[in-house]
Amino acid sequence: MSFFGKNIRKIRNVKKLSQQAFAELFDLKRATLGAYEEERSEPKLETIIKIANYFSITIDDLLTKELTINKLLKFKEDLPYSNSFYEDLMSRIPCIFPQTEFEYIRNYHQEEFINSLPCVKLPLQSTQKRRAFVISTSEMASKSNGIQPNDMVVGEWLDLENSENISTTPLVMVITEKRLILRNLTLSGSKIVLSTQQPGYEDILLKKEEILELWEIKQIFMNQLPQPENDLKGKLSNLEEEINKLKKYL
Repeated sequence: MSFFGKNIRKIRNVKKLSQQAFAELFDLKRATLGAYEEERSEPKLETIIKIANYFSITIDDLLTKELTINKLLKFKEDLPYSNSFYEDLMSRIPCIFPQTEFEYIRNYHQEEFINSLPCVKLPLQSTQKRRAFVISTSEMASKSNGIQPNDMVVGEWLDLENSENISTTPLVMVITEKRLILRNLTLSGSKIVLSTQQPGYEDILLKKEEILELWEIKQIFMNQLPQPENDLKGKLSNLEEEINKLKKYL
């Protein structure tokens, strides 16, 4: 099967040539060119050579391949794809799963271990050290709202020696020798208070020396959208409106 007819029609369209203008370039009649394009007639070898040379196309390409617009416009094809530009926009953040929490506690300070952790990629451009944590408890959840198990939080490292930074941190991931704790943080004298508004959980009081690492939570990724809370005030307002409507008929 020859692609000659299809290719010369594409060449004309790309070069914005009418059939008449194209035919005159090669001493052809417009009807003859039309027959070539519609594959009702085969061109002479002399005509093929003229067209190939004029547009700097090989005879093989003209006859046996469907020409691309890039090729006709002399753009390079098959450029090696590189996603390095996008890689530069992404931060690789080591991620700690519930199954690796205790291993992280033992090895949090070892660079080789940190480099071996799975990473999440996020479009965050910053030199701050970060960690991602997949949550395993419901301490910060409220029914179907709040931070649920299997949600992920991303934190930035906080310097424990900088009390000013710590005192203004609302939500943190605290690494201790026993566990990882996601709570709201406040300072009470020399003690750090970790609290949650959920019933059944008591505040946790820690000394600074009991904390291995402290991460301020900057991003939260949820597996499901938070559900709107019941609006009692709105319901009462609607009920009052319905009662007023009924009064009109009494």
